[in-house]
Amino acid sequence: MNSPAPFLHVGFILISLSNLFLIVFMLVLFAVALIAPFPHRIRHDRSDRRD
Repeated sequence: MNSPAPFLHVGFILISLSNLFLIVFMLVLFAVALIAPFPHRIRHDRSDRRD
């Protein structure tokens, strides 16, 4: 806690590693939210009547 945070410097981009990790984590969470199916109720269809 006494030392400065490590930074990643690529070209004109300068970002701390903790912020980079947080951004990557949020992007992965967003992708999972898009891919994961929404829970839904089971519909009981009454069209399967016996004749």
